[in-house]
Amino acid sequence: MLHDAAAEPGTLSADELRAAYEDEIRRAVDAAGPETAAEAAGVSEAALSNGVLDLTLEQAAAVLELTDDNPDADAIVWEFRDHLLMGMTSGILDVDTLASEVDLDLSGQEIQQAIEGRTAATLNELAAIHHAIAVRNER
Repeated sequence: MLHDAAAEPGTLSADELRAAYEDEIRRAVDAAGPETAAEAAGVSEAALSNGVLDLTLEQAAAVLELTDDNPDADAIVWEFRDHLLMGMTSGILDVDTLASEVDLDLSGQEIQQAIEGRTAATLNELAAIHHAIAVRNER
């Protein structure tokens, strides 16, 4: 699944972490077939064949759900969000500090909304957030 796509996410760049997410998703696309995966995610097949996947967490989870060894999409989404929140807790990291540590044009409030699922977050945004949390926890 996404939160454990890389064994040590803090040792990677945010782009490398996003690439690890994409590798997980591509394996699921290959297993399920591009048409089935695109339909599940609500995107075009072309969107799943681009070099960089521009998917939200929910779309990615819908694709990952298609493999036999993954839980349903809701569980994938909640587990990923829980992983981020637990990382923030153990790293003693608030959303405003997190906003200052990521290379995103998002406020602390917007990051909080993305983590909580009140707004859609892209894989790129999630990788940046996940990376910053992992680096903080590996200090």
